[in-house]
Amino acid sequence: MSHATSEPDQPVSIEDFRRAAHEAVEWVARYLEEVRQYPVLPRLKPGELTARLPRFAPEAPEPLETIARDFESEILPAVTHWNHPRFLAYFAISGSPPGILAELLSAALNVNGMLWKTCPAATELEQVTLGWLRDWLGLDRAFFGIVYDTASIGCLHALVAARHRICAEARQQGHPAGLKVYCSEFAHSSIEKAAITAGFGQGNVRKIGADAEYRMRPDDLERAIEEDRRAGCAPCCVVATVGTTAVASVDPVDELAGICERHRAWLHVDAAYGGTAAILPECRHILDGCDRADSMIVNPHKWLLTPVDFSAFYTRHPDVLRAAFSLTPEYLRTAEEAGAVNLMDYGVQLGRRFRALKLWFVMRAYGRQGLQQIVRTHCALAQEFVSWLQADPRFELCAPVHFSLVCFRLRGPDAPNRRMLEEINSSGIALLSHTVLNDRFVLRLAIGNFQTTRDDLRQVWLFLREFAETGGA
Repeated sequence: MSHATSEPDQPVSIEDFRRAAHEAVEWVARYLEEVRQYPVLPRLKPGELTARLPRFAPEAPEPLETIARDFESEILPAVTHWNHPRFLAYFAISGSPPGILAELLSAALNVNGMLWKTCPAATELEQVTLGWLRDWLGLDRAFFGIVYDTASIGCLHALVAARHRICAEARQQGHPAGLKVYCSEFAHSSIEKAAITAGFGQGNVRKIGADAEYRMRPDDLERAIEEDRRAGCAPCCVVATVGTTAVASVDPVDELAGICERHRAWLHVDAAYGGTAAILPECRHILDGCDRADSMIVNPHKWLLTPVDFSAFYTRHPDVLRAAFSLTPEYLRTAEEAGAVNLMDYGVQLGRRFRALKLWFVMRAYGRQGLQQIVRTHCALAQEFVSWLQADPRFELCAPVHFSLVCFRLRGPDAPNRRMLEEINSSGIALLSHTVLNDRFVLRLAIGNFQTTRDDLRQVWLFLREFAETGGA
């Protein structure tokens, strides 16, 4: 008996997609052109969007036009616009046109680059593109590169690799007590989270004191390691930072590398933000000593115009990383294993997006010179903002400005500074963030968007000056 076959119904035809995609690209282009018309921070209360959206998903198909309309009317008003030129909080980031195009193509291909065989292009382009970036940063070609989503995940992998090097049996049995991790008191919280996740325990992370410029003190590190050794503990990993989150300070990596070598501790460098500046010849010195590191991180999604997420992890010991994580069940074995790099072997995740495509687009579309010019401009804008602060006795600069982050405050108590931050953020003009230095509330202004101009900063400065004049009244 023969059975008739029919194609399944397709609620969205290719022609529907073509029409909607053209409209979406036009929308993106308009958004990038007109993004300044949006308030950077939405005027929204928690739960407000949830209350406006249907409780249950639709049973029947809905037209793409309806969905796009609801995106504009419901979703967009609830967006914090990270791609706004006056998004100056945290570390400002950019999704540039070439990167956005690459994201579209990556979504269309929808590959999983877990094995070389599952997408040779994803695997090999990742190696090539990270090689280009490594060369731009002036790093030794002995560094093997792999893409993770964020620096937080990269730090986790560094800690596990460090543990494997000194305690390989931990892979099977778990590691013994007393393995220590060291970082600056200004290091990112992801180090403690990685220690928690990997089983070191938060209590085995030692925070090392910083000097007057917020850099980890090598003498304090040496003393802490020696104390731990006398107590029967083992130094496992030291995390140095090039561009701390609070103030963008740069730890003395070369000195720390010497200490790590003497004590056989793994040195991981978190250069997620600051490392990008090393593409400038005049800033190459910030990575002095990094060639002696065992691993390091740089995030192109922070300051190289690459859409989130993209974190470049480099290590001089890919064999250790692979030994720590490789686990190949029969259904993932392939005939190409002998000559192929299977990136699933170098990390926790099996599924891997085609992230390399967007960095490849960005590096080619801007070139080294184009990206250098953008980074230089951001650093110059930061210095100009510093000059405005220093010319106004009501304000004070709170930390050295190495890159494009400025830490400042109104002189006097914290309360006016808290109000100033709240008012500029709630105004929608810009978004800034804060930190605490020497027990004082400090505002942070970080420049990183490819469209940020002097006029954008001038608007922020005029708002801050008016607040200083009136006290927010």
